Formats: sequence, structure tokens, C-alpha cells
Amino acid sequence: MRSRFLLAAVISTVAFVVACAEESAKGGRDMSTASDNNALLAEWTGPYEGVPAFDRMDLEALEPALDAAMAGSLEQIETIAQNPEPPTFDNTILEMERSGRDLDRVFTYFGIWRSNLSTPEFREIQGNVVPKISDYQSKITQNAALFDRIRAVYEGEEMQLLRPDQQRLVWLIYDGFARNGATLEGEAKERYAAINKRLAELHTQFGNNVLADEEGYVVYLEKDQLGGLPPSYVEAAAAAAAERGQEGKYAVTNTRSSMDPFLTFSDERELREKVWRNYYSRGDNGDEHDNNAIIAEILALRHERVRLLGYDDYASWQLENRMAKTPERALELMEAVFAAALARVEEEVADMQTIADAEGAGITIAPWDYRYYAERVRKAKYDLDSDEVKQYLQLEKLREAMFFVAGELFGFAFEPVAEGMVPVFHEDVKVWEVTDRESGDHVGLWYLDPYARSGKRSGAWATAYRSHETFDGRRTVLASNNSNFIKGAPGEPVLISWSDAETLFHEFGHALHYLSSKVEYPTLNGGVRDYTEFQSQLLEHWLLTDEVIDSYLVHHQTGEPIPADLVARIKKASTFNQGFAQTEYVAAALVDMMYHTTDPTDLDADAFERAALEKLGMPREIPMRHRSPHFGHIFSSEGYAAGYYGYLWADVLTADAAEAFEAAPGGFYDKELAKKLVDNLFAVRNAVDPADAYRAFRGRDAETDAVMRAYGFPATGE
Repeated sequence: MRSRFLLAAVISTVAFVVACAEESAKGGRDMSTASDNNALLAEWTGPYEGVPAFDRMDLEALEPALDAAMAGSLEQIETIAQNPEPPTFDNTILEMERSGRDLDRVFTYFGIWRSNLSTPEFREIQGNVVPKISDYQSKITQNAALFDRIRAVYEGEEMQLLRPDQQRLVWLIYDGFARNGATLEGEAKERYAAINKRLAELHTQFGNNVLADEEGYVVYLEKDQLGGLPPSYVEAAAAAAAERGQEGKYAVTNTRSSMDPFLTFSDERELREKVWRNYYSRGDNGDEHDNNAIIAEILALRHERVRLLGYDDYASWQLENRMAKTPERALELMEAVFAAALARVEEEVADMQTIADAEGAGITIAPWDYRYYAERVRKAKYDLDSDEVKQYLQLEKLREAMFFVAGELFGFAFEPVAEGMVPVFHEDVKVWEVTDRESGDHVGLWYLDPYARSGKRSGAWATAYRSHETFDGRRTVLASNNSNFIKGAPGEPVLISWSDAETLFHEFGHALHYLSSKVEYPTLNGGVRDYTEFQSQLLEHWLLTDEVIDSYLVHHQTGEPIPADLVARIKKASTFNQGFAQTEYVAAALVDMMYHTTDPTDLDADAFERAALEKLGMPREIPMRHRSPHFGHIFSSEGYAAGYYGYLWADVLTADAAEAFEAAPGGFYDKELAKKLVDNLFAVRNAVDPADAYRAFRGRDAETDAVMRAYGFPATGE
């Protein structure tokens, strides 16, 4: 995702910006006359080169702040466009990099309200401002004088004299304009802007509908309905019910972090079905929050828009400048993995049905049974109990483990910031200062918002409030990780699943990517969608290193390290249930690509999904990971649209890079290879083409067979 608002405005639609997990701010000069009276516009002050005034967030000030910031940004853009001097890198490209500072700051607060603190009042304001932001973006991308100057720099003799990172900066900006309507004229230009405006509204409505269904469907349990549930889950469910005014009951909320363990452990089959149907029906309940008609309109508008630019379909436009380059290359990888995953699912279901039959359950495995009986198979085949493992996975100890890994690989040190020194937007948020372990130099701050709550979107994500830059003075990074763990009883440790522990390391990988940046220009802190997940997915591998296991995976009551035999069982079962995991994910990625390579005229989303899954041969026991009506990755923004395959593409790089560490003399803590990793794959951000960056690290392109080995599937040549 792009880390600067202005470039995001150039290269995509507003919904991507407001949904972006890297909504960032840079600080800097304040061009708005309203900033003295509006904390959202004001320069960031305080320690650490200035920090967001999260303690002064006033929702009533949001819309006026956005109006003022957009007006100020457009004045800056017009000044650049009307400069009488011949276009140069300095007076055009760098001046664009300096513009929009106020808006960057306001969008930091906007992102917090949208993702962490959403309310009905905010959603009403969001509905008002999204069309305005779309208009603002169109005024930039359709500023002919500005584009003429950008094109002059891109095509001029000076381009050849610039450094490689400067050339890439120019290309990113030029390409962003050219691929987003800057070359259109007349009616086509007007229609393009109108489509973007409508899409912005639809993306926002889609996301808010999903959030409404997550908040509106809660299953409350009585004490006699807790069979099979671990004590830690019961305690968290009791706290969630009490928070909702249901003292004495136990709440299963409509989020993955609550649904997944319930389906894994609950002995109550009818309740499992109810929880499953609630979760997988989000946005698909035939009511005011139903998203099916919105999907059809989004797809039609996207198709129309790229046709204006001369592309056959949306996917061809979207993938042109990504690592995959074409839908065909992405599909080739997905189909190879999907075929292997389907074969594995047959084996998994057979194993589960055998156990159900032996117990006299009298059932045929259904989707709400898969996790429950998979857990039974795990115990039978590997003597591995997920709840037994969970006793050694304390959230706080895992955080310490991540800090250890960051120190060993990146040379970072983390120290907690005294409470009250840095403003936070919720009492659950904690802040650490990040420094260079050798020099002691300040690198940035790391914010952690770990717990689920009403108004917070589900899932886990990383955010940069301020990105690294040096061209106008050094600016340090403000990074944040956000999760939705169920908060336990006061004083009790928060225990999480192995999968959640991997996700915690994954998202921390994004934060390390931000913190490692050495780029000069803020736009270069962005990334290529099917590459940006690679760095974070790679970090998951350090969870199972001996150094982490021996020191940080300790029992929450006894403090004893996790037993060696349990670790051996975890490693032995590392490819267990990969049929389920890859089938549910790749099916969603394939359906995403099918949506965006199809003429969407008169499309019925519900019928399309059913037909697509039937064509793919989707097992009846597994739904796609994100059913269309709540597939926010592709319908609440354009960040992953026709690009959900990107996790798999990144997995190829991840598996290949992990094998490099496995073969290194120092293993996963090999100093020489770690330096190559940081220098070539983290610090450069988007200043280097991803394919070139990976070759600089590995000495060659990534090999696909590595990911098949990682999944426990037959290699492509076998």
C-alpha cells in the first residue's frame, strides 16, 4: 500500500486510501489557516519529533479539517502546475512530495476513527466526506497542466541524470497519473471522475455493512452450553458478554477471533452451526446491510472505468505493474496450489469422518464441523492439543519474543514510553520507543492496540502514522500494530492460539518494514501489492526458532519452558490441515480473479459465487475464506481487488527465502544473511523494483517448489 496520501490519490480511488493499512502522516509545514483552531490540522508537537494528538481528537472537527486540508493541498498543487519555470525534478516532483502535509495528518485521525473507533456518528460523517475526497483526487489526476509537467520530467533529458531511486520516484508518479485517467479528455474524463466518486461511496457502504453485521449478531451462551470450551475462552466470553450488558452469560462475537476457537472446541453442534452461519452470512442477510447489489455495481463500474483506459478487464489493469504482471501468471500459480490442496482436503475429510463414525456421532462432516473434527484428528495423529499449546502462548511473552527477534536481525531496541508521555486514542494502546541498539539513535515509535472492542474492525493489521524520509530533514517512523484478541479477566494473561501467534509475528513484520526504511522520499515508502506481504510472512518463521522457544514460550502458570516433545509435535504437525487452509484461501483468491476477468453486465453476485465455486470443484465442507458479501479486501477498497492472490505470491518468496536461512551457517540468526535481508528487502521499501530487490538478496529468482514443500504438497514436477 502506498504510504503517502497524495500518491494514493493519484494511483487509486478514495476507498483504497481510507481503507489503507498505511494511512500515514509526515508532519511538516502547515499551510492551513484553520490549524490554530483545529487539532486535527495542527503540526504534531511533543517528544519524538512530534506525535499525533490522539488525546485531542474531536469528531466534530473532522469534516472541517478535511475540507481545509484538501483546499490547502489543491492550492499547493495548482502552484506547482502553474510554475512558469521549465519543469524539473526539483520544482515539480519534489514539490509534489512536499505537498499535502496537512491532509496526511488529518487522514491519520480519519484512519483511527475508521478502523479502531468507528461509531454511527463517524459513519455518517464518513458518508459525507468520501464524495468530497473523490472530487479532490479527480482534481489532481485530471489537472492537465500538472500532468504535462510530470510527463516533461519523465520524458526529459534530466531523467537520465537522476539516481536510480529518483528515477523510480518519477516513474511511480508519472505511471500513477497515466494509469488513472490523466490522459483522458472530454466526456471520458468526466465519466472517469464520476465513476471514482460513486465507487468511493460504494466501498465505504460495503465496509460499514460488514461492520454492522459483526456488531449486530452475537450468540449468548448459558453456563450449560460451554462444553468443550477452554477456560481462557470462557473467561473472555464472559467478559465480552458483561461488556454488552449480559452479565452471567457468555458472548460469541461475530468476528474471526471469537468464531474460530468456538468452532474448534465447542461440543454443541447446533451452536457451532449457528455461529458459523452468522459469520459466513455477514453482508448476506437480505436486509439493509446486504452487500450483493453493491458488489454488482462495484464490478460494473470498475469494468467500465478500465475500459475507458483501453484495458480488456479490471484484472489486466490492476496486475500490469505488479510482480505477477498478468492474470494468467497469477492464475497459473493459484491453480497449481489449489489442485494439490483439494487432494489433501479429501484425505482430511476422510480422517475426520472416521473419527466421527467411531464416536457414533451419526453425522456427515459439515462446514461447522471441520475445525472441531480437525482438532480431533490433530490429537489422534500428532498427539497435539491446541489448548495445550495455548498454555505457552502468552501475548506479553510473545511481544517480548518479537522484540528479541527485531534486536537480533535488525539491531532494534524497544523501551516502553512512560504512560502519558505520548497521547493514545484508547486506554488499551501502549507505546514503545525504538532505537538503534548499537548507536542509540532514535528510530521511531511502535504503538500496539491488541484487543477487540465495539467499533473496531475485525482482523489484524499494521499502520504507519508517519513514514521515514530524509529529503527535507530526517523524519522518523510512527508504526502501529492492531489486533483483536479477546481481553481476559483483570490480571490474567491473554493466551492465544498458535495461528494467532503466527499472525502477531506477521503483522510485526509489516511494522519492521516501516521502521527499517532508509528511503529519502516519502512516496518510496509504498509498495507493490503482491510483494508487500512477503516481508511480514517471512517473519512468521522466527516463531519456531529455538531461541524464541527456549526463552519466551513458557507456561503461563508455572513459568516452565514449553517441553521439547511438545515442540517436536508442533513441528511434526506444521503441515497439518493445509488442505483446509489453502483451499479456503486460494478459492477466495480465484473467485476474486474470476470476478475481475468477467464482463459484469447483469451480474448476480450470489449466483456468480455459487457457479464459480462449483466450477472450481470446491468441497462442500469448506467455504471460501471470505465469502463475497463480506470480502472487504476486494470490495471495501481496491487495495486487494484482483490481487488477493498476492498472499500466495508472497508465500513463494517467503518459502524460498526461509530455505536460504535454513541453509545458512548461523541458521535464522545468521548475521551476514540477516544484513542482506534488511539491506535489500526491508530498508529499500519501494525504491527498488521488487524482482530486482529479491535477486539482490537471493542471487536468483524465487523457486515455486519451495512453497509446495512448505505446504507439504508434492512439488510441481512430481
